[in-house]
Amino acid sequence: MLMGESMKKDEYQLKLPADVSDQLKLDQDTPVKLVVKRDRLVVQFAEPRLQIFQGRVLVWPLALALLSAIGYFIYCLSQGLHAVRLVGDNSLATGIIVIGTVVGTLLFAGFFIRDRNNPHNHFTQNIYWRNFPVIVLSFALIVVLMLSGSMWLLGTLFKGAIFDIFTASVIFMVFSAVVNLVMVYFALMVDVGVLTTVLTLVIISGVVIAMAVNNQRYWWQHNLSFLGTNNASSSGWQFNATLIFAALLMIALIDYLFVSLQEFFPKSRRLLVLRILLTLTAVDLGLVGVFPNNVSSHALHDQVATFLVYLIMALIVGVRWLLPRVTQEFLYLSYGVGAALFVAEVLFRWVGYFSLTAFEMMAFVLAFGWLLMLLDRIENLINTGTAGEIVQNRENN
Repeated sequence: MLMGESMKKDEYQLKLPADVSDQLKLDQDTPVKLVVKRDRLVVQFAEPRLQIFQGRVLVWPLALALLSAIGYFIYCLSQGLHAVRLVGDNSLATGIIVIGTVVGTLLFAGFFIRDRNNPHNHFTQNIYWRNFPVIVLSFALIVVLMLSGSMWLLGTLFKGAIFDIFTASVIFMVFSAVVNLVMVYFALMVDVGVLTTVLTLVIISGVVIAMAVNNQRYWWQHNLSFLGTNNASSSGWQFNATLIFAALLMIALIDYLFVSLQEFFPKSRRLLVLRILLTLTAVDLGLVGVFPNNVSSHALHDQVATFLVYLIMALIVGVRWLLPRVTQEFLYLSYGVGAALFVAEVLFRWVGYFSLTAFEMMAFVLAFGWLLMLLDRIENLINTGTAGEIVQNRENN
């Protein structure tokens, strides 16, 4: 015989200090939720991401997509275009990339600025205006790269496709709506994690697209920097722009992280040195794109690339003393990366086992991956400091 048994779940209450509640502008009706992250209990505002497009927020991206499509339709009529090619000059792909990027970027900038007044979004409130153009341009670059890659893929799959202007305008509106919604979404949800993801996407997508559209099939027989030279397609602007914008985005991310750290580690000389080294690394990465490996700038390119290696090695060796509360696991990982870079250098330069392209790709993946983990450790310091401050306030009360 089965018997139903009513069981009452235990209920717990979490008390926050009054000053913390005032800082977060909480009241009795503010919905929050508890989330376990990395063995820590984190209090988050209960604002599901799926509800972010409620109200008037959804109107702007869809309305601008419709207006953009109508404008594109009128433009085609004024130019006497009765049939529009998918790719090529004055094509549907060109309109989607240009207008989609401009409108999507404006939406991102507008909603990013508007959300600075949101008391629940501490990221946008702590972003300095000097970093605002970098963040906006980085997301614009992501849109350009993604749309360019998508249009190139569609042009390859549907080679020679032609549409009437009404069909082309409908397709234009669909792509515009998707781009607008994505840009508004990221404008309202951007934080350190999203910014780090964008940094990774800028690097990966830019390099992959530079490889895909390169007109020299055997570029890999030269070196990775060949993608940014005059011998590559379109003079290698995709590869160089990727490095420059990734550097600018990295500088903005470093600026935000270390400004936030000052609250918990005021006047720390170790963090100041770490910040200078990371900023120099980002600047040097951008200079690799500014001075491509062409004949005229070959010497400068080699110098900044070599200096970039020195900066990475200095960070790996010095992280033990420069990063507060560094764990043994991260130290072992750092030394492992440093050892792997040294072994790869020996195998390439003295043994001759690796080709230049293979060595550059392995070294880049190891160094960039380690930098991302270092930035993640710095973000953890901020989260740990915030948690410690709450605990301290609770004990004082």
